[in-house]
Amino acid sequence: MSEITSFPIRSWSEDDRPREKLLLKGKAALSDAELLAILIGSGSRNETAVGLSQRILSSVNNNLNALGKLSIQQLTSFKGIGEAKAITIAAAMELGRRRRDEVTIDLTKVTSSRTIFELMQPIIGELSHEEFWIIYLNNSNKVVHKCQLSKGGMTGTVVDVRLVFKLALEHRATAIILCHNHPSGTLIASDADKNITRKIKLAGENLDIRVLDHLIITETAYFSFADDGIL
Repeated sequence: MSEITSFPIRSWSEDDRPREKLLLKGKAALSDAELLAILIGSGSRNETAVGLSQRILSSVNNNLNALGKLSIQQLTSFKGIGEAKAITIAAAMELGRRRRDEVTIDLTKVTSSRTIFELMQPIIGELSHEEFWIIYLNNSNKVVHKCQLSKGGMTGTVVDVRLVFKLALEHRATAIILCHNHPSGTLIASDADKNITRKIKLAGENLDIRVLDHLIITETAYFSFADDGIL
């Protein structure tokens, strides 16, 4: 009788390795067993992590809700699943349950420069140093992400244009709004402010990512490049 040998995951083609497959194709491309295999991490000498995951899922008729109800003791009854792996699976199932129960966050929709001022003034309006922020928007002009790009002294900051659009692509943004504060309280765009705006806008055109505005924010007021017609 010939013995069936199970090849370890590291000997599979890159497309068939769960972790590499997630990086290459995205999480939606993975089967339930492959996602579970990432949690498990490793199988045994005679069974891959994917094979073990398939066996566990088969025991609950491939129903994730049923998998989430298995106790630590029930999970450790599978050969290859120790207490640590069982706890990892249980924790992941609980996170999924909590995510399902949460109400979807209502994203802020940008309808005017005033919207951005009200969003950012509490964050940078009263600082004693200058910070440069980027607001990332989706097709509906809703804020999907915002982040501090740089932080400087009283007179300015350094802006990395490559990082601006790296983050835009990561968050699938279709438009961005630039935003920085003037600790001095002046609402006049400097030549440096205008130059960086033009530089970022030009880079965005090559990626089809629009620069909708650039706001200068102080404690009580703001200046909008778009409203002033100099964008």
